[in-house]
Amino acid sequence: MNKTFIAYLAGLVCAATASMGALPVPDADDDGLVLPPGFRALIYADNVVVGKKVGNSHENLRGLAVAPNGDVFAKGHYGQIFALRDTNGDGRADVIEQFGPGDGGTHIMFHNGYLYHSSRTAVYRYKYIPGELVPSSPLEVIVHDLPAQRDHDQKAFAFDESGHMLVEIGSPYNVFSQPDRQFGAKGFSNAEVEKFQETYGGFWRFDPDKTNQTQADGVRFSTGHRHSLALVWQPVSKNFFMCMMGRDNMNIVDPTDYDALDNAERDAEEFHLLKEGVNIGWPYSYWDPIKNARMLAPEYGGDNRKRADNPEFDKPLIAFPAHWAPLQMCLYDGTQFPEHYRNGMFLAFHGSWNRAPLPQAGYKVVFIPFDAQGMPTGKWENFVEGIPGAEFYAKGSGAKYRPCGVAVGPDGSLYISDTEKGRIWRVIYTGEKNRAKKNNFNLPAVADGTDNTVADPKNPANKIFATVCAACHMPDGRGVPSMQPPLIGSAVVAGDPTRLINILLKGPAAVLPADRAKYTGSMPPFNVLSDADIAGVINYIRTRFATGASSVTPEQVAAQRAKL
Repeated sequence: MNKTFIAYLAGLVCAATASMGALPVPDADDDGLVLPPGFRALIYADNVVVGKKVGNSHENLRGLAVAPNGDVFAKGHYGQIFALRDTNGDGRADVIEQFGPGDGGTHIMFHNGYLYHSSRTAVYRYKYIPGELVPSSPLEVIVHDLPAQRDHDQKAFAFDESGHMLVEIGSPYNVFSQPDRQFGAKGFSNAEVEKFQETYGGFWRFDPDKTNQTQADGVRFSTGHRHSLALVWQPVSKNFFMCMMGRDNMNIVDPTDYDALDNAERDAEEFHLLKEGVNIGWPYSYWDPIKNARMLAPEYGGDNRKRADNPEFDKPLIAFPAHWAPLQMCLYDGTQFPEHYRNGMFLAFHGSWNRAPLPQAGYKVVFIPFDAQGMPTGKWENFVEGIPGAEFYAKGSGAKYRPCGVAVGPDGSLYISDTEKGRIWRVIYTGEKNRAKKNNFNLPAVADGTDNTVADPKNPANKIFATVCAACHMPDGRGVPSMQPPLIGSAVVAGDPTRLINILLKGPAAVLPADRAKYTGSMPPFNVLSDADIAGVINYIRTRFATGASSVTPEQVAAQRAKL
Protein backbone atom coordinates (compact mmCIF):
# COMPACT_ATOMS: atom_id res chain seq x y z
CA MET A 1 0.00 0.00 0.00
CA ASN A 2 1.73 3.24 -1.12
CA LYS A 3 2.08 6.38 0.99
CA THR A 4 -0.23 8.43 -1.23
CA PHE A 5 -3.08 5.98 -0.74
CA ILE A 6 -2.44 5.82 3.01
CA ALA A 7 -2.63 9.63 3.17
CA TYR A 8 -5.82 9.56 1.15
CA LEU A 9 -7.42 7.10 3.59
CA ALA A 10 -6.24 9.19 6.54
CA GLY A 11 -7.90 12.22 5.01
CA LEU A 12 -11.19 10.37 4.63
CA VAL A 13 -10.99 9.24 8.26
CA CYS A 14 -10.46 12.88 9.28
CA ALA A 15 -13.54 13.85 7.28
CA ALA A 16 -15.63 11.21 9.03
CA THR A 17 -14.37 12.33 12.44
CA ALA A 18 -15.09 15.98 11.65
CA SER A 19 -18.62 15.19 10.56
CA MET A 20 -19.36 13.31 13.79
CA GLY A 21 -18.88 16.57 15.69
CA ALA A 22 -17.08 15.09 18.73
CA LEU A 23 -15.52 17.96 20.66
CA PRO A 24 -11.91 17.70 21.84
CA VAL A 25 -10.82 18.09 25.46
CA PRO A 26 -9.93 21.76 26.04
CA ASP A 27 -6.77 22.89 27.78
CA ALA A 28 -7.23 23.16 31.52
CA ASP A 29 -6.58 26.91 31.49
CA ASP A 30 -7.67 27.57 27.87
CA ASP A 31 -4.00 28.55 27.30
CA GLY A 32 -4.76 31.71 29.24
CA LEU A 33 -7.29 32.99 26.70
CA VAL A 34 -10.15 35.07 28.07
CA LEU A 35 -13.38 33.84 26.44
CA PRO A 36 -17.12 34.43 26.87
CA PRO A 37 -18.92 32.07 29.27
CA GLY A 38 -19.44 28.59 27.86
CA PHE A 39 -16.45 28.73 25.49
CA ARG A 40 -13.21 26.80 25.91
CA ALA A 41 -9.94 26.68 23.99
CA LEU A 42 -7.05 24.37 23.24
CA ILE A 43 -3.79 24.60 21.34
CA TYR A 44 -4.39 22.88 18.01
CA ALA A 45 -0.75 23.32 16.89
CA ASP A 46 2.31 25.11 18.19
CA ASN A 47 5.65 26.43 16.93
CA VAL A 48 4.57 25.85 13.33
CA VAL A 49 7.03 28.45 11.98
CA VAL A 50 9.80 28.24 14.59
CA GLY A 51 13.06 27.65 12.72
CA LYS A 52 11.37 28.01 9.33
CA LYS A 53 12.99 30.44 6.88
CA VAL A 54 12.33 31.52 3.31
CA GLY A 55 15.61 32.90 2.01
CA ASN A 56 16.97 35.08 4.81
CA SER A 57 13.55 35.81 6.29
CA HIS A 58 11.99 34.04 9.26
CA GLU A 59 8.55 32.79 8.29
CA ASN A 60 5.46 33.78 10.24
CA LEU A 61 1.83 32.76 9.91
CA ARG A 62 -0.93 34.83 8.37
CA GLY A 63 -4.35 33.61 7.16
CA LEU A 64 -6.16 30.32 7.84
CA ALA A 65 -8.52 28.08 5.88
CA VAL A 66 -10.15 24.81 6.98
CA ALA A 67 -10.92 22.02 4.50
CA PRO A 68 -14.22 20.12 4.45
CA ASN A 69 -12.52 17.21 6.23
CA GLY A 70 -11.14 19.42 9.04
CA ASP A 71 -7.56 19.75 7.79
CA VAL A 72 -6.18 23.22 8.54
CA PHE A 73 -4.18 25.23 6.01
CA ALA A 74 -2.11 28.19 7.21
CA LYS A 75 -0.54 30.70 4.86
CA GLY A 76 2.96 31.93 5.65
CA HIS A 77 3.87 35.59 5.20
CA TYR A 78 6.72 34.64 2.87
CA GLY A 79 4.67 32.25 0.78
CA GLN A 80 4.80 28.78 2.26
CA ILE A 81 1.58 26.94 3.07
CA PHE A 82 1.45 24.72 6.16
CA ALA A 83 -1.04 21.84 5.99
CA LEU A 84 -2.04 20.41 9.38
CA ARG A 85 -3.99 17.26 10.20
CA ASP A 86 -5.28 15.58 13.34
CA THR A 87 -5.03 11.84 12.63
CA ASN A 88 -5.91 10.47 16.07
CA GLY A 89 -9.00 12.54 16.82
CA ASP A 90 -7.66 14.33 19.91
CA GLY A 91 -8.34 17.76 18.43
CA ARG A 92 -4.66 18.59 17.93
CA ALA A 93 -2.57 18.44 14.77
CA ASP A 94 -0.01 15.66 14.71
CA VAL A 95 0.96 15.88 11.02
CA ILE A 96 2.30 19.08 9.44
CA GLU A 97 3.36 19.32 5.81
CA GLN A 98 4.77 22.31 3.97
CA PHE A 99 4.31 23.35 0.33
CA GLY A 100 3.77 26.38 -1.88
CA PRO A 101 5.55 28.72 -4.27
CA GLY A 102 7.31 30.71 -1.55
CA ASP A 103 6.84 34.21 -2.98
CA GLY A 104 5.06 35.98 -0.13
CA GLY A 105 1.41 36.22 0.77
CA THR A 106 -1.20 36.41 3.46
CA HIS A 107 -4.63 35.15 2.36
CA ILE A 108 -5.99 31.63 1.83
CA MET A 109 -9.46 30.11 1.53
CA PHE A 110 -11.51 27.29 0.00
CA HIS A 111 -14.01 28.04 -2.75
CA ASN A 112 -15.94 25.74 -5.10
CA GLY A 113 -13.59 22.79 -4.71
CA TYR A 114 -10.33 24.77 -4.91
CA LEU A 115 -7.79 26.03 -2.40
CA TYR A 116 -7.04 29.65 -3.32
CA HIS A 117 -4.15 31.65 -1.89
CA SER A 118 -2.34 34.89 -2.66
CA SER A 119 1.15 36.31 -2.84
CA ARG A 120 2.25 39.94 -3.05
CA THR A 121 1.53 39.97 -6.78
CA ALA A 122 -0.77 37.06 -7.61
CA VAL A 123 -3.70 34.82 -6.71
CA TYR A 124 -3.27 31.05 -7.20
CA ARG A 125 -5.32 27.92 -6.70
CA TYR A 126 -5.00 24.15 -6.34
CA LYS A 127 -7.78 21.72 -7.16
CA TYR A 128 -8.82 20.22 -3.84
CA ILE A 129 -8.95 16.43 -3.86
CA PRO A 130 -10.68 15.05 -0.74
CA GLY A 131 -8.28 13.07 1.42
CA GLU A 132 -5.14 14.85 0.19
CA LEU A 133 -3.18 16.95 2.65
CA VAL A 134 -0.67 18.30 0.12
CA PRO A 135 -2.32 18.92 -3.25
CA SER A 136 -1.15 16.74 -6.13
CA SER A 137 -2.93 18.98 -8.63
CA PRO A 138 -0.91 21.60 -10.53
CA LEU A 139 -0.72 25.18 -9.28
CA GLU A 140 -2.93 27.45 -11.40
CA VAL A 141 -2.25 31.18 -11.71
CA ILE A 142 -5.56 33.08 -11.63
CA VAL A 143 -4.21 36.66 -11.53
CA HIS A 144 -0.57 37.68 -11.83
CA ASP A 145 1.67 40.77 -12.02
CA LEU A 146 -0.46 42.75 -9.61
CA PRO A 147 1.17 45.97 -8.36
CA ALA A 148 3.26 45.64 -5.19
CA GLN A 149 5.42 48.40 -3.76
CA ARG A 150 6.85 49.05 -0.32
CA ASP A 151 4.04 48.77 2.23
CA HIS A 152 0.53 47.29 2.06
CA ASP A 153 1.36 44.86 -0.72
CA GLN A 154 -0.42 41.75 0.61
CA LYS A 155 -3.46 40.71 -1.40
CA ALA A 156 -6.77 39.91 0.32
CA PHE A 157 -9.56 38.33 -1.71
CA ALA A 158 -13.08 36.94 -1.34
CA PHE A 159 -15.87 35.50 -3.51
CA ASP A 160 -19.52 36.38 -3.99
CA GLU A 161 -22.31 34.02 -5.09
CA SER A 162 -22.34 35.18 -8.70
CA GLY A 163 -18.97 33.89 -9.86
CA HIS A 164 -16.87 36.93 -8.96
CA MET A 165 -13.67 37.33 -6.95
CA LEU A 166 -12.59 40.63 -5.38
CA VAL A 167 -8.88 41.27 -4.86
CA GLU A 168 -7.51 44.23 -2.95
CA ILE A 169 -4.57 46.28 -4.22
CA GLY A 170 -3.55 48.43 -1.28
CA SER A 171 -1.78 51.73 -1.34
CA PRO A 172 2.00 51.70 -0.82
CA TYR A 173 1.59 55.03 1.01
CA ASN A 174 0.43 55.91 4.49
CA VAL A 175 -1.19 58.91 2.82
CA PHE A 176 -0.61 59.76 -0.86
CA SER A 177 1.69 62.70 -0.22
CA GLN A 178 5.21 64.03 -0.58
CA PRO A 179 7.16 63.26 1.52
CA ASP A 180 5.06 60.45 2.97
CA ARG A 181 4.88 60.15 6.79
CA GLN A 182 7.15 63.19 7.29
CA PHE A 183 6.84 66.66 8.75
CA GLY A 184 5.11 69.03 6.39
CA ALA A 185 3.94 66.35 3.95
CA LYS A 186 1.66 67.71 1.23
CA GLY A 187 -0.95 65.72 -0.66
CA PHE A 188 -0.79 65.31 -4.40
CA SER A 189 -3.25 67.06 -6.71
CA ASN A 190 -6.73 65.71 -7.42
CA ALA A 191 -5.61 64.68 -10.91
CA GLU A 192 -2.62 62.79 -9.50
CA VAL A 193 -4.84 61.06 -6.92
CA GLU A 194 -7.29 59.97 -9.62
CA LYS A 195 -4.43 58.62 -11.73
CA PHE A 196 -2.93 56.81 -8.74
CA GLN A 197 -6.27 55.22 -7.85
CA GLU A 198 -6.54 53.71 -11.31
CA THR A 199 -3.92 51.24 -10.03
CA TYR A 200 -3.93 51.34 -6.21
CA GLY A 201 -6.19 51.81 -3.22
CA GLY A 202 -9.22 49.64 -3.97
CA PHE A 203 -10.72 46.27 -4.78
CA TRP A 204 -10.77 44.85 -8.32
CA ARG A 205 -13.22 42.20 -9.55
CA PHE A 206 -12.00 39.14 -11.46
CA ASP A 207 -13.28 35.81 -12.74
CA PRO A 208 -12.04 33.19 -10.21
CA ASP A 209 -12.11 30.41 -12.84
CA LYS A 210 -10.10 32.17 -15.53
CA THR A 211 -6.31 31.73 -15.48
CA ASN A 212 -3.50 34.17 -16.28
CA GLN A 213 -5.46 37.37 -15.79
CA THR A 214 -3.75 40.70 -15.06
CA GLN A 215 -5.08 43.84 -13.43
CA ALA A 216 -6.20 45.05 -16.87
CA ASP A 217 -8.64 42.11 -17.01
CA GLY A 218 -10.28 43.21 -13.76
CA VAL A 219 -12.90 45.85 -13.06
CA ARG A 220 -12.31 48.37 -10.29
CA PHE A 221 -15.02 47.62 -7.72
CA SER A 222 -14.26 50.23 -5.04
CA THR A 223 -11.76 52.99 -4.35
CA GLY A 224 -10.51 55.36 -1.65
CA HIS A 225 -8.83 52.61 0.37
CA ARG A 226 -5.59 52.67 2.30
CA HIS A 227 -5.31 48.92 2.92
CA SER A 228 -7.64 46.10 3.92
CA LEU A 229 -6.94 42.44 4.62
CA ALA A 230 -10.41 41.81 6.07
CA LEU A 231 -13.06 41.07 3.42
CA VAL A 232 -16.06 38.71 3.74
CA TRP A 233 -19.19 37.96 1.68
CA GLN A 234 -22.39 37.91 3.75
CA PRO A 235 -24.81 35.43 2.11
CA VAL A 236 -28.02 36.69 3.75
CA SER A 237 -27.78 40.35 2.72
CA LYS A 238 -25.61 39.37 -0.27
CA ASN A 239 -23.02 42.05 0.41
CA PHE A 240 -19.29 42.30 0.94
CA PHE A 241 -18.07 43.77 4.23
CA MET A 242 -14.51 44.94 4.87
CA CYS A 243 -12.39 46.56 7.57
CA MET A 244 -9.77 49.09 6.46
CA MET A 245 -6.58 49.94 8.33
CA GLY A 246 -6.51 53.61 9.29
CA ARG A 247 -3.64 56.00 8.75
CA ASP A 248 -0.62 56.78 10.98
CA ASN A 249 1.66 59.70 11.90
CA MET A 250 -0.72 62.66 12.06
CA ASN A 251 1.34 64.34 14.77
CA ILE A 252 4.55 63.88 12.79
CA VAL A 253 3.07 65.42 9.64
CA ASP A 254 1.45 68.33 11.51
CA PRO A 255 2.68 68.68 15.12
CA THR A 256 1.02 72.11 15.39
CA ASP A 257 -2.54 70.77 15.11
CA TYR A 258 -2.10 67.14 16.24
CA ASP A 259 -0.32 65.72 19.26
CA ALA A 260 0.67 62.15 20.07
CA LEU A 261 -2.67 61.46 21.74
CA ASP A 262 -4.50 62.56 18.59
CA ASN A 263 -2.43 60.09 16.59
CA ALA A 264 -3.09 57.37 19.15
CA GLU A 265 -6.87 57.77 19.23
CA ARG A 266 -8.32 59.77 16.33
CA ASP A 267 -7.88 57.64 13.20
CA ALA A 268 -10.21 54.66 13.33
CA GLU A 269 -9.98 51.23 11.76
CA GLU A 270 -13.07 51.48 9.51
CA PHE A 271 -15.63 48.69 9.02
CA HIS A 272 -17.69 49.25 5.84
CA LEU A 273 -20.41 47.75 3.70
CA LEU A 274 -18.53 47.41 0.41
CA LYS A 275 -20.96 48.22 -2.39
CA GLU A 276 -19.72 48.47 -5.98
CA GLY A 277 -18.53 52.01 -6.72
CA VAL A 278 -18.05 53.01 -3.08
CA ASN A 279 -15.34 55.57 -2.20
CA ILE A 280 -13.96 55.25 1.34
CA GLY A 281 -12.33 58.71 1.27
CA TRP A 282 -8.60 57.95 1.46
CA PRO A 283 -6.20 59.78 0.98
CA TYR A 284 -8.18 62.98 1.50
CA SER A 285 -9.71 62.03 4.84
CA TYR A 286 -9.80 59.77 7.89
CA TRP A 287 -12.56 58.84 10.33
CA ASP A 288 -12.29 60.31 13.83
CA PRO A 289 -14.07 57.89 16.20
CA ILE A 290 -14.20 60.50 18.97
CA LYS A 291 -15.81 63.23 16.86
CA ASN A 292 -17.72 60.50 14.96
CA ALA A 293 -16.95 62.38 11.77
CA ARG A 294 -14.92 62.13 8.58
CA MET A 295 -12.08 64.62 8.90
CA LEU A 296 -9.83 66.26 6.33
CA ALA A 297 -6.32 64.78 6.42
CA PRO A 298 -3.51 67.19 7.40
CA GLU A 299 -1.75 66.45 4.10
CA TYR A 300 -4.83 67.87 2.35
CA GLY A 301 -5.40 70.94 4.50
CA GLY A 302 -6.84 69.36 7.65
CA ASP A 303 -6.18 70.95 11.03
CA ASN A 304 -7.97 68.58 13.45
CA ARG A 305 -11.13 70.69 13.02
CA LYS A 306 -12.02 70.72 9.31
CA ARG A 307 -14.42 68.01 8.24
CA ALA A 308 -14.33 66.29 4.86
CA ASP A 309 -17.48 67.50 3.16
CA ASN A 310 -17.46 65.25 0.09
CA PRO A 311 -20.82 63.42 0.22
CA GLU A 312 -19.38 60.54 -1.85
CA PHE A 313 -17.05 59.48 0.98
CA ASP A 314 -18.59 56.49 2.74
CA LYS A 315 -19.31 56.45 6.47
CA PRO A 316 -18.14 53.36 8.39
CA LEU A 317 -20.73 51.14 10.03
CA ILE A 318 -18.30 50.54 12.92
CA ALA A 319 -15.27 52.62 13.93
CA PHE A 320 -12.79 50.38 15.74
CA PRO A 321 -10.05 51.97 17.90
CA ALA A 322 -7.01 53.37 16.11
CA HIS A 323 -4.06 51.23 15.11
CA TRP A 324 -5.47 47.87 16.21
CA ALA A 325 -4.50 46.46 12.77
CA PRO A 326 -7.43 44.36 11.48
CA LEU A 327 -6.26 41.29 9.58
CA GLN A 328 -8.35 38.24 8.62
CA MET A 329 -12.13 38.22 9.08
CA CYS A 330 -14.47 35.25 8.64
CA LEU A 331 -18.20 34.52 8.56
CA TYR A 332 -19.49 32.23 11.29
CA ASP A 333 -21.48 29.73 9.21
CA GLY A 334 -21.31 26.89 11.73
CA THR A 335 -23.89 25.64 14.20
CA GLN A 336 -21.73 24.64 17.20
CA PHE A 337 -21.81 28.15 18.72
CA PRO A 338 -25.07 29.59 20.12
CA GLU A 339 -27.62 31.22 17.81
CA HIS A 340 -26.26 34.68 18.64
CA TYR A 341 -23.15 33.97 16.56
CA ARG A 342 -24.83 32.60 13.42
CA ASN A 343 -23.99 34.59 10.27
CA GLY A 344 -21.96 37.13 12.27
CA MET A 345 -18.28 37.76 11.69
CA PHE A 346 -15.08 37.21 13.66
CA LEU A 347 -12.24 39.68 13.10
CA ALA A 348 -8.64 39.18 14.24
CA PHE A 349 -6.68 42.25 15.34
CA HIS A 350 -2.91 41.98 15.19
CA GLY A 351 -2.40 44.77 17.72
CA SER A 352 -0.86 48.22 17.51
CA TRP A 353 2.73 49.43 17.39
CA ASN A 354 2.22 53.21 17.33
CA ARG A 355 -0.20 54.28 20.07
CA ALA A 356 2.55 55.87 22.18
CA PRO A 357 2.43 57.47 24.67
CA LEU A 358 -0.58 55.25 25.41
CA PRO A 359 -0.01 51.53 25.92
CA GLN A 360 -0.16 49.47 22.73
CA ALA A 361 -3.47 47.67 22.32
CA GLY A 362 -5.76 45.52 20.19
CA TYR A 363 -4.29 42.01 20.48
CA LYS A 364 -7.59 40.20 20.33
CA VAL A 365 -10.39 38.66 18.26
CA VAL A 366 -13.74 40.43 18.24
CA PHE A 367 -17.20 39.30 17.18
CA ILE A 368 -19.47 41.48 15.03
CA PRO A 369 -23.16 40.48 15.38
CA PHE A 370 -25.41 40.57 12.30
CA ASP A 371 -29.20 40.75 12.28
CA ALA A 372 -31.71 38.52 10.48
CA GLN A 373 -31.37 40.64 7.34
CA GLY A 374 -27.64 40.01 7.19
CA MET A 375 -26.61 43.49 8.31
CA PRO A 376 -24.31 44.36 11.24
CA THR A 377 -26.04 45.67 14.34
CA GLY A 378 -23.40 48.40 14.71
CA LYS A 379 -21.98 46.86 17.87
CA TRP A 380 -19.01 44.58 18.46
CA GLU A 381 -17.92 42.30 21.29
CA ASN A 382 -14.58 41.17 22.64
CA PHE A 383 -14.44 37.44 21.96
CA VAL A 384 -10.82 36.37 22.59
CA GLU A 385 -8.60 38.40 24.87
CA GLY A 386 -5.67 37.51 27.09
CA ILE A 387 -3.44 36.46 24.20
CA PRO A 388 -0.35 35.08 26.00
CA GLY A 389 2.44 37.62 26.15
CA ALA A 390 0.47 40.51 24.63
CA GLU A 391 0.92 42.51 27.82
CA PHE A 392 4.66 42.63 27.18
CA TYR A 393 4.12 44.00 23.71
CA ALA A 394 1.83 46.63 25.19
CA LYS A 395 4.89 47.94 27.01
CA GLY A 396 7.01 47.95 23.88
CA SER A 397 8.91 44.67 23.94
CA GLY A 398 8.48 41.70 21.64
CA ALA A 399 5.07 40.08 21.59
CA LYS A 400 5.07 36.39 22.35
CA TYR A 401 1.93 35.83 20.27
CA ARG A 402 -0.18 38.08 18.04
CA PRO A 403 -3.55 37.08 16.48
CA CYS A 404 -3.81 37.08 12.71
CA GLY A 405 -5.92 34.44 10.97
CA VAL A 406 -9.45 33.24 11.75
CA ALA A 407 -11.40 30.43 10.09
CA VAL A 408 -14.37 28.19 10.93
CA GLY A 409 -14.07 24.40 10.79
CA PRO A 410 -16.72 21.99 9.48
CA ASP A 411 -17.78 21.18 13.06
CA GLY A 412 -18.23 24.89 13.89
CA SER A 413 -14.99 25.34 15.85
CA LEU A 414 -13.15 28.64 15.43
CA TYR A 415 -9.44 28.45 14.57
CA ILE A 416 -7.13 31.39 15.32
CA SER A 417 -3.52 31.74 14.16
CA ASP A 418 -0.61 33.57 15.73
CA THR A 419 2.06 35.22 13.60
CA GLU A 420 5.08 35.07 15.90
CA LYS A 421 5.57 31.40 16.76
CA GLY A 422 2.88 29.83 14.64
CA ARG A 423 0.55 28.78 17.43
CA ILE A 424 -2.98 27.88 16.30
CA TRP A 425 -5.82 27.88 18.82
CA ARG A 426 -9.13 26.07 18.48
CA VAL A 427 -12.10 27.61 20.28
CA ILE A 428 -15.11 25.39 21.01
CA TYR A 429 -18.43 25.86 22.75
CA THR A 430 -19.15 23.43 25.59
CA GLY A 431 -21.77 25.43 27.48
CA GLU A 432 -20.03 24.78 30.78
CA LYS A 433 -20.00 27.53 33.36
CA ASN A 434 -16.28 28.11 33.23
CA ARG A 435 -14.76 30.49 35.73
CA ALA A 436 -14.51 34.01 34.39
CA LYS A 437 -10.98 35.23 33.88
CA LYS A 438 -9.67 38.75 33.70
CA ASN A 439 -6.60 40.32 32.19
CA ASN A 440 -4.41 41.17 35.18
CA PHE A 441 -1.18 42.00 33.43
CA ASN A 442 2.01 42.32 35.41
CA LEU A 443 3.84 44.81 33.26
CA PRO A 444 7.61 44.25 33.12
CA ALA A 445 10.19 46.79 34.14
CA VAL A 446 12.05 48.58 31.39
CA ALA A 447 15.36 46.93 30.56
CA ASP A 448 17.52 49.96 31.37
CA GLY A 449 15.92 50.37 34.78
CA THR A 450 14.04 53.59 33.99
CA ASP A 451 10.31 53.92 33.88
CA ASN A 452 8.36 53.93 30.62
CA THR A 453 7.98 57.71 30.38
CA VAL A 454 10.15 60.35 28.75
CA ALA A 455 11.97 62.44 31.34
CA ASP A 456 11.50 66.21 31.33
CA PRO A 457 9.21 66.51 28.28
CA LYS A 458 9.66 70.31 28.33
CA ASN A 459 13.26 69.87 27.22
CA PRO A 460 13.21 70.37 23.40
CA ALA A 461 15.27 67.26 22.65
CA ASN A 462 13.19 65.09 24.96
CA LYS A 463 10.01 66.48 23.43
CA ILE A 464 11.24 65.56 19.94
CA PHE A 465 11.94 62.04 21.16
CA ALA A 466 8.52 61.78 22.79
CA THR A 467 6.56 63.06 19.80
CA VAL A 468 8.61 61.66 16.90
CA CYS A 469 11.04 58.89 17.86
CA ALA A 470 8.92 57.14 20.51
CA ALA A 471 6.03 56.72 18.08
CA CYS A 472 8.05 54.05 16.25
CA HIS A 473 10.87 52.98 18.59
CA MET A 474 8.58 53.01 21.67
CA PRO A 475 9.03 55.27 24.72
CA ASP A 476 11.36 52.75 26.36
CA GLY A 477 13.45 52.24 23.21
CA ARG A 478 12.55 48.58 22.70
CA GLY A 479 11.35 49.03 19.14
CA VAL A 480 8.74 46.91 17.39
CA PRO A 481 9.81 43.39 16.35
CA SER A 482 10.11 43.10 12.56
CA MET A 483 8.80 46.65 12.12
CA GLN A 484 11.05 49.15 13.96
CA PRO A 485 14.56 48.48 15.37
CA PRO A 486 15.29 48.80 19.10
CA LEU A 487 17.41 51.63 20.44
CA ILE A 488 18.41 49.68 23.55
CA GLY A 489 21.53 47.66 22.79
CA SER A 490 21.85 49.13 19.31
CA ALA A 491 25.38 49.27 17.92
CA VAL A 492 24.26 52.11 15.67
CA VAL A 493 23.08 54.21 18.63
CA ALA A 494 26.21 53.48 20.65
CA GLY A 495 28.65 53.67 17.73
CA ASP A 496 30.15 56.29 15.45
CA PRO A 497 28.42 59.63 16.17
CA THR A 498 29.09 60.91 12.64
CA ARG A 499 27.24 57.93 11.19
CA LEU A 500 24.33 58.56 13.58
CA ILE A 501 24.18 62.23 12.55
CA ASN A 502 24.02 61.22 8.90
CA ILE A 503 21.27 58.71 9.61
CA LEU A 504 19.09 61.55 10.91
CA LEU A 505 20.08 63.85 8.05
CA LYS A 506 19.78 61.33 5.21
CA GLY A 507 17.75 58.41 6.54
CA PRO A 508 19.08 54.92 7.40
CA ALA A 509 18.73 53.55 3.85
CA ALA A 510 21.26 56.08 2.55
CA VAL A 511 23.82 55.44 5.30
CA LEU A 512 23.69 51.87 6.61
CA PRO A 513 24.95 48.83 4.66
CA ALA A 514 22.56 47.20 2.20
CA ASP A 515 22.88 43.84 4.00
CA ARG A 516 21.77 45.23 7.37
CA ALA A 517 18.81 43.72 9.22
CA LYS A 518 15.63 44.92 7.50
CA TYR A 519 12.48 46.21 9.18
CA THR A 520 9.05 46.85 7.72
CA GLY A 521 9.00 50.43 9.01
CA SER A 522 11.01 52.93 6.98
CA MET A 523 12.61 55.85 8.84
CA PRO A 524 12.70 59.04 6.77
CA PRO A 525 15.45 61.71 6.95
CA PHE A 526 14.88 64.40 9.56
CA ASN A 527 16.96 67.18 7.98
CA VAL A 528 14.07 69.60 8.65
CA LEU A 529 15.26 69.66 12.27
CA SER A 530 17.80 72.27 13.28
CA ASP A 531 21.42 71.37 14.02
CA ALA A 532 20.77 71.96 17.72
CA ASP A 533 17.66 69.75 17.71
CA ILE A 534 19.44 66.88 15.96
CA ALA A 535 22.37 67.11 18.34
CA GLY A 536 20.01 67.29 21.30
CA VAL A 537 17.93 64.25 20.37
CA ILE A 538 21.07 62.20 19.58
CA ASN A 539 22.51 63.06 22.96
CA TYR A 540 19.24 62.19 24.68
CA ILE A 541 19.10 58.80 22.92
CA ARG A 542 22.76 57.99 23.56
CA THR A 543 22.54 59.03 27.21
CA ARG A 544 19.45 56.94 27.80
CA PHE A 545 20.06 53.86 25.65
CA ALA A 546 23.87 53.54 25.27
CA THR A 547 26.44 53.26 28.03
CA GLY A 548 29.42 55.62 27.91
CA ALA A 549 28.65 57.01 24.45
CA SER A 550 30.14 60.42 23.68
CA SER A 551 27.95 63.46 23.02
CA VAL A 552 27.68 65.42 19.78
CA THR A 553 27.52 69.15 19.17
CA PRO A 554 25.44 71.30 16.81
CA GLU A 555 28.70 72.16 15.04
CA GLN A 556 29.29 68.50 14.21
CA VAL A 557 25.78 68.30 12.75
CA ALA A 558 26.36 71.48 10.72
CA ALA A 559 29.57 70.05 9.29
CA GLN A 560 27.74 66.94 8.03
CA ARG A 561 24.79 68.96 6.76
CA ALA A 562 27.18 71.03 4.64
CA LYS A 563 28.12 67.84 2.77
CA LEU A 564 24.56 67.02 1.73
